[in-house]
Amino acid sequence: MRVADYLAETGSKRRLDVEFQRVSGPRANVLIRCSPARRARNRIILAPHIDTVGGDNLERLLKPRRAGVRLFGRGACDTKGSVAAMLAALVKVANAPRRPSETEILLAALVDEESIQAGSRTLVKSRLRANLAIVGEPTRLKIVTAHKGVLWLELKTHGKAAHGARPELGKNAVHEMARAVDLLETKYAGQIARRKHPLLGHATVNVGAIHGGRQPNIVPAECSALLDRRLLPREADAKVIREIKELFVSQGLSVKIKPTHPAPCFALETDPRNRWASELMRSIGQRNLVGVDYFSDAGVLSDAEIPSVLFGPGDIAQAHTPDEWIDVRQLQRATDMLARFLQSLP
Repeated sequence: MRVADYLAETGSKRRLDVEFQRVSGPRANVLIRCSPARRARNRIILAPHIDTVGGDNLERLLKPRRAGVRLFGRGACDTKGSVAAMLAALVKVANAPRRPSETEILLAALVDEESIQAGSRTLVKSRLRANLAIVGEPTRLKIVTAHKGVLWLELKTHGKAAHGARPELGKNAVHEMARAVDLLETKYAGQIARRKHPLLGHATVNVGAIHGGRQPNIVPAECSALLDRRLLPREADAKVIREIKELFVSQGLSVKIKPTHPAPCFALETDPRNRWASELMRSIGQRNLVGVDYFSDAGVLSDAEIPSVLFGPGDIAQAHTPDEWIDVRQLQRATDMLARFLQSLP
């Protein structure tokens, strides 16, 4: 909330239009607009997220410190660096002698990207339209036009409890789950590894957690596991769930499958020939196309028919780490690159 308040105060001081878009409870997106000189015919969205992941010893993690060209702190690159660069670029354009004449620039500082993307989902529910969304993520100053989607599933197996001294009288749900996990991590992983994307490589599967049984002398009657399936563009959730079910059935396994995310997390694939995306790439001097493995708010915006790309300072390798950092030189470069593109808008 303090980050949101700071952004709103800064925007108001620069005489930009500021609006809080309520998401849930006290949490709100901050919308800061730079209006064009004439009637707006186009809109560009700058969309970093202002939430961060948690962690142990947050008092230390959230206290910024600088060592040389590195600024340390939780969220430094994911994505307070993008927030700072996008806000600075917006202010620079707003204070320039010439603003874009027909293009509105909207900084949408979004909440909840690290959880269920409630901020971006609220933004698209408002039916906001845009020619392009530049979603702030640590991309090392590269424009990213594609990323994977994600499907989280809970698997459950059921057996029959019995005394550990007479296991033949029961049915071990943990053993059933172990067979299912082995099938996913071997045969199924091999199958989806053959599905290739020119920027994203292949689809992946990972069993990240498993829970079953209470004590060693009881045959466990239930077992559950949590599954992460990374999706390529055009892979639908329903189809993936169906193929996993069919695999289990073919091996005589009885496994219940339930999605655990409240809404789909679609993969991103933006056509680089899109006028606005290609102009952004030309503006920063990038020729090669880039894709990333992780999911972002861009997937939500793109599904709502807002062409989206990722861009920002920092490296995803530092994100979510105890000593997360960003190079302050990249912050300045990101600001300059964004400002140059925004000032070139019609």
